[in-house]
Amino acid sequence: MKIDDPAIIQVLSVLAERYESALMSNDLPVLDSLFWQSAKTVRFGVGENLYGIDEVVAFRARRRGGSPQRSVIRRTITTFGDDFGVVNVEFQRNDGGPAGRQSQSWVRLQEGWQIVSAHVSLIGGRS
Repeated sequence: MKIDDPAIIQVLSVLAERYESALMSNDLPVLDSLFWQSAKTVRFGVGENLYGIDEVVAFRARRRGGSPQRSVIRRTITTFGDDFGVVNVEFQRNDGGPAGRQSQSWVRLQEGWQIVSAHVSLIGGRS
């Protein structure tokens, strides 16, 4: 199995940037399109556990003002074969709140690359 194929890393890097841009501008259609449209999709957040794309979409739709603004401190991407990769991000909230981390599992499906599982947590507390 190929690990860290540069071409796959490049694809996921572009997608991770697209996700980050959509998150910071609260572009819900783009955010929703990057997640697998399945009841099997999972997103664990700072204060919520979301099972299935319907819960993910509903959470984002009712989140006033979108995600707190943040700056990416570090991003790592590891790929396994041609169809699976993990994106990990360490971030700092711009309001001086706690630093955090995010992980996303991406799979290349028939419809393209999709986030099938995501996790967000804060270091040292919740807000």
